[in-house]
Amino acid sequence: MADSKEKSAPPTVEVDGKTEVEILEQIDLFAALGKSTLQRVADIGQKESTKSGAIVFEEGSPGDKFYIVLEGAVRISRIVPGMGEEALAVLRPGGYFGEMSLLDSHPRSATVIAHESLKCFVISRTDLEDLLFVDRDLAYELLWSFVRTLSGRLRATNDKMTFLATSSKF
Repeated sequence: MADSKEKSAPPTVEVDGKTEVEILEQIDLFAALGKSTLQRVADIGQKESTKSGAIVFEEGSPGDKFYIVLEGAVRISRIVPGMGEEALAVLRPGGYFGEMSLLDSHPRSATVIAHESLKCFVISRTDLEDLLFVDRDLAYELLWSFVRTLSGRLRATNDKMTFLATSSKF
């Protein structure tokens, strides 16, 4: 896995002519933040590339990074005993994953595989924690944004579970 990733220092990540700030503005977690705040978040990020088919991280491994897909695609999967890989989602540019690792120290809840050659903008938990420690206003805004996003995802999961439970009875 280490061979499949290349890291470069961030001056500016541009995708289709967009800077990190413009990319972050399009991600719902960051959409409510102002440009100067987004620039501070963008400054702590790195760009990582991963070859197609390589594992970005495995279920159960320590979580310490948040990823935004810039180019390519990732497959988020769980391994179901006796059945194999169950793909939960395929994310393309603008998609993001690993955000739970920024909030807790629990192991990864799924495996992420580069579905295609992949470029991501990556923010580490320690760098974000350092930034949030020195900027309480940013911490407040960002953490509420995370709460709203995770709450929305939980509601969507509840709706899916309800649908599955009721549709299997007929």
